[in-house]
Amino acid sequence: MKPRDSKDEEKVGNTNPFSMKKKKNMQRLGGTGLSLEAFANAKSVNNHHNPAFKKKQREFYKNAKCVNKYKKSVKQLSHPNDVSSAAVRHVESQTEDGSKKNTKNKKKKKPTMEILYEKKREEEEKARIEREAMIKAKKEGREKAEARRKSTRDKMFKKTRYGQPVMKYRIEHLLETIQGSGKNSVDKNT
Repeated sequence: MKPRDSKDEEKVGNTNPFSMKKKKNMQRLGGTGLSLEAFANAKSVNNHHNPAFKKKQREFYKNAKCVNKYKKSVKQLSHPNDVSSAAVRHVESQTEDGSKKNTKNKKKKKPTMEILYEKKREEEEKARIEREAMIKAKKEGREKAEARRKSTRDKMFKKTRYGQPVMKYRIEHLLETIQGSGKNSVDKNT
């Protein structure tokens, strides 16, 4: 007998369906897979791209920068008369009569941390007091409105001895609402 060809298999109807799937998978994936040794070597190579590590590193440098700034400010506060810390520049400027004069321009000192802290604390205190005053005013207004509603409600629910509602308070309420609406319409027209 002669050996079967791949062409013969296609003609016969492909007796092994798994071999066809395997062939299609190989074509789709681009050939055979990596060997175990190649896979291990590929994983051991460090490509230096680790977002978490980079984030940690960035945070570390940012913190170090802040610490250095703090140390400098503390050093300046402890030695304010040091010549090296005070930036002194000689600038030649002309006066009105045309003669040249040397003047020293010192860099303006930054406000100390304590002064900044005090200012910030005072501003926060003022804001807190204002907030408390607003809250207190709202609370008082709410209590007044509630008392007014309660008294109106009590009047509206009053009954005669026969169980009929007292019309006096109901008519007063209607009159007040009509007068209030009349004032609002006059205000809108002007």
